[in-house]
Amino acid sequence: MRATVAGYILRRVLQGILTLFLVMILLHWLTTLVIQLNGNPALAFFGDRIPTAAQLAAVTARFGLDNPCYSQTGNPCIGPFFERLGQYLRGDFGTNFRGREVTDIVGSAAPNTLKLFVVVTIVWSIVGLTLGSVAARTRGRAPDTSIRVVSILIDALPIFVLLLIYKYVVTVPVNKWASSNFGSDSFLALLFRPSFSADHSWATLIIPGLLLGLAGTASFIRLVRAAQLENYNADHVRTARSKGLGEGRVTTRHIVRNSAIPVVTAVGFVFTDALGGAVVTEGLMNINGMGGVLWNAVRDSETAVVIAVVTMLTVLTIVVMIGVDIVYALLDPRIRYD
Repeated sequence: MRATVAGYILRRVLQGILTLFLVMILLHWLTTLVIQLNGNPALAFFGDRIPTAAQLAAVTARFGLDNPCYSQTGNPCIGPFFERLGQYLRGDFGTNFRGREVTDIVGSAAPNTLKLFVVVTIVWSIVGLTLGSVAARTRGRAPDTSIRVVSILIDALPIFVLLLIYKYVVTVPVNKWASSNFGSDSFLALLFRPSFSADHSWATLIIPGLLLGLAGTASFIRLVRAAQLENYNADHVRTARSKGLGEGRVTTRHIVRNSAIPVVTAVGFVFTDALGGAVVTEGLMNINGMGGVLWNAVRDSETAVVIAVVTMLTVLTIVVMIGVDIVYALLDPRIRYD
């Protein structure tokens, strides 16, 4: 069995490497096409200044954009792709226009993204699982109907709409009121601060994390409800009740536990949605996270940073998806490893 599990994991890892390679090819082709259509992104290095031809040539060569293929529309620039692939394999992800290593940028930003996802995971676990369980237990009654309406409303409000309302309608008056009554460094004032503060990262990440987590709970609520409803009517649950087990024990041991399989499967899909939402959240709230780095890199035409950060996020997504597949296979013995 161990050899079979190891073989299954090895195959999933190889599939993940192939997926990463294909994503990198697609990303390279798209960025190359953008450069060929929009012109040399090295011009962004100079801002509003007009560089001399020599200065532009030097910066273009410094960031590896001097290959003639970048001026030939439709040329896939295979050579620069494999050069970048070799650099990545050696751990060299390049620099931004100011010469700072991308790995250093990501290293300082990743902890804030991790904190954001801690809040998001707590919201998923508490709100998604609790409301889904309550809806299943009260099927057809007022609580079930109310929760389903709430999940539809959550779906109807994308994360960027929630963040814009929060940032421009809620934070300013509440932060002003809290600052005048409790001080600008009080927890309440920091909690509703319109933008991220590196000195108070946890306090200024809680509300954006709550909103990002809330935006992803609708899927969880419906999935938990459907999975638990299926188990409420299952033969093994009726058998447990006929043996005299209490309703609480039946729910925790035979319903919630067996409902975990589809929920675990959904974690991977919800994670990818949350990752996309994190880019918007960190960009709008000026959070120095990986999403914020990507947001700013796209705005400033920092091609090397965009490719490096997207590649790292792709690796992270593949690792999470492989982890979900392994947990799914371990939870459900019916899944075949071969």
